[in-house]
Amino acid sequence: MSSEVISMQEPEEQAASERIILPSHRYIDFGPFRIDQQKQEVTRNGSRVKLQGKVYQILLALLEKPGEVVTREELRMRLWPADTHVNYDANVNTTVNKLRQALGDSSDKPLYVETIPRKGYCLLVQPEISDRAAIAGFAESELSADSVQESARNPGTFRVSKSEAWLVLGVIGLILAGMLLGAEIMRLWISRVAPLNPRPVVFLLMHVLSKVLL
Repeated sequence: MSSEVISMQEPEEQAASERIILPSHRYIDFGPFRIDQQKQEVTRNGSRVKLQGKVYQILLALLEKPGEVVTREELRMRLWPADTHVNYDANVNTTVNKLRQALGDSSDKPLYVETIPRKGYCLLVQPEISDRAAIAGFAESELSADSVQESARNPGTFRVSKSEAWLVLGVIGLILAGMLLGAEIMRLWISRVAPLNPRPVVFLLMHVLSKVLL
């Protein structure tokens, strides 16, 4: 006698159990975009994307049900209270179009948000959720971008890297060492030549001094 296991969940309940629970994770990644739910901030390759409140809420609604249809009624209930008197269809269309513009998407050839006629919208990509911050390389790129912006804001400032500073110090040290070595050689030469013939040494010193002073 074969046994069958019958699920007690309705199809809608099964779909809901597979949905992503966004509030339990800080970061959501899809394509080149990252959402920081704590800051309520969206970035694309590290650059901030400005989203209005309702546009951001529609994006979250789609991310909660990737690959599923988010009905227009769901969006209406999420964005506007029941006692709000607005043209819901027109406002939903406008808000979704603003989201597409921010994502660089289009309704004709959608990459992220697809329109399901007479039903609603569907997110075409599978987001990844985590609590891990950006990798070190990404942070360094942000730091370098900030440095470029700071330099652009302050064109009069001169920045020298550590390697360049050490190179300059090394050259200065070599010059000083050469000067000291030359002075020591001159001292030894004068100490040996002066007792034999002091007059040429005097004339030589006077000639050197005249060159330096002139």
